[in-house]
This record gives sequence, C-alpha cells and structure tokens, in this order.
Amino acid sequence: MNPVTALKTNPFVLAPMAGITDHAFRTFMKKLDTSVVVTELVSANGIEYKSERTMKLMSFDESQRPIGIQLFGEEPEVIARAAQVAEAEGCDFVDLNFGCPVPKVVKKGAGSAMLKDPVALQKVLATVKGAIKIPLTIKIRTGWDANARNAIEVCNIAYNEGIEWVAIHGRTRAQGYSGLADWDFIADVKAKTKIPILGNGDILTARQANLRLQQSGCDGIMIGRGCLKNPFIFMDALSLWRGESPKEIQRDYVSLFNGLKSEIVAHCDEHITGIQLRKFAAWFSTGYAGAAQFRKNLFQSKSNEEIMALANEFFAGLGNVDQEDTSSEEFLMGGHG
Repeated sequence: MNPVTALKTNPFVLAPMAGITDHAFRTFMKKLDTSVVVTELVSANGIEYKSERTMKLMSFDESQRPIGIQLFGEEPEVIARAAQVAEAEGCDFVDLNFGCPVPKVVKKGAGSAMLKDPVALQKVLATVKGAIKIPLTIKIRTGWDANARNAIEVCNIAYNEGIEWVAIHGRTRAQGYSGLADWDFIADVKAKTKIPILGNGDILTARQANLRLQQSGCDGIMIGRGCLKNPFIFMDALSLWRGESPKEIQRDYVSLFNGLKSEIVAHCDEHITGIQLRKFAAWFSTGYAGAAQFRKNLFQSKSNEEIMALANEFFAGLGNVDQEDTSSEEFLMGGHG
C-alpha cells in the first residue's frame, strides 16, 4: 500500500526512533493500531559495506505493512544503491532522514546537515528517486537553526522531485530536543506547500494528536515519545478521529508488557533483550506512583527473569489509576529526528 493512501484510514504514524523502533517494537505497536511504521535509522554506508548489523536493522514481517526503511547518508549514489537494496528487501517505501541532529551523523554531512545545502539535498532526492520504483518520503526539521528555517523551500524541492510526503519535526537542529515543537510553523508550511505533510513533535496524548491534526491541516501526525509513555496512544487517537469513544479494552500492562517481551525475545539475544525490557518497563511506568523507585530497582536487576518479576509486580498494582503528566521528564526527551 502507498504510505499516503494509508493515512486516509489512519493518520497516526509511528515515528522512527533509533534504538527503539526495531523489528520487535514495530510489530508490537501495529497490534495497538499504529498506521504506517518506519525502521530505525539505517546507514547507507553500512549497507554499502554489507554490515551484518546494518542489514538486520532492515528486517520486518508482513504484519508491519506498510513499512518504510529509513536511510541516511551523505553521498547521493551510495544512498541510491542503499535504497535499491531496501526495495529488494520488499519494503513498501524508502524514507530519507534529513532530520537527525546527532553530531556523529551531522559532522559527515548527513541527517539535518543536509538542510544547510538545498542544492545537495535536491541532488540526493533526484538520484534516489530515479533509482527505485517504490515511493520515497523524507523526514526533516524546521531548519538548521532559528535563522535558517527553510522547511518550505525543502518541501517545494521534494514536491518537484515527486516525493510522497515530508514529515516535519517542529524544532530546528540547533534546538535538539529542547524547547517546544513549533506547530504554528508546521501549519504554515502545510498551508504554503502542495506536498502531503506529517507533523511531529511533543504529541503525548490521543486528544493532543487529534487537535494538532485538525489545527495544523496536516495529512498525518507522527508520534514518537508519546507511545513510550502510553502505548495505547494510537488506539485511542484513532478512536477519537473516527468519532468513537476510546475502545473499551482492559488496560492491562502486565499482559501488554509480556506481549512485548515475546516479540523482543523472538528477535534479540539475551543481552539486548535485557536492555530493551529495562527501557520499555521504565518508560511505561512513567507518571505512576512509585515509578522512580521501580526504575531504580529495574536498573539494579541482575537478570531478565528479575526484570520481568519486578515489572509484573509493578504493573499488576496499577489498577485503573491515571498517569500523571510527565512531559518535562528528561529521560523521555531523546531519540529521533
């Protein structure tokens, strides 16, 4: 399915997040009503050198469709060859990252550094678009810094090159993840360009997702950190968008977390499983009484069995208590473009 077509039935898209949106987590979130999913950041150079770790990042299963593979790099021809490999893997579309603010990516001229040179960016788009038959999308920030917010120019270039959509994170590269995403700017870009736009940044509740969708005029909403705190956010956002009351489901974090564990175990070794279980248990606990002590116990645990015992005990004790607003907590602030 074309990724833009998918937005017409569900406009709420899981944002690609490094170290988070791996094979296991994407399958998990698909069961919780996310629309389109995109892989973690995949290095075009890593594909060029046939890195086993890089190739593994591209794995997916049929339940994840429509699935995009997100690439980053600095050389147009290398990115184009990587896109051909992604296409051969059977993904539905390729997504190019021009938003990642991480220094090790930017210093090579990749990620959000591309926003500083629209001519080079246009060459990348033309080269990659000409190399594949499947749709091509891009992810950007509003610009490099406050004095160079050139998202409208980038969107016009993308439209002229036949790109399917532009996802815009509402911060500049210079901001990193500080301050607030500028949704007025995203709305202005949407109003002044012809290409489909996905808005991204600071979406932490289902109601907020629908409000941003309506107010910005965007074609879709990309949610990242919001689903790390509340994995039911896509399910609830979709129900609200359809004019339904939120699904009457058992908000059972014990069953939920054990379902996630099953996906992780199927795709990760024991060491990585432990890392992922700790991370997600900590995130899911955010805003509940006793979460700080729970997280401390988690990161002192010695085995995956101990992690699961701690998590099951904590989540079993939640009952129907609502999460507090913890949007200012720094440990939820990292991770994606």
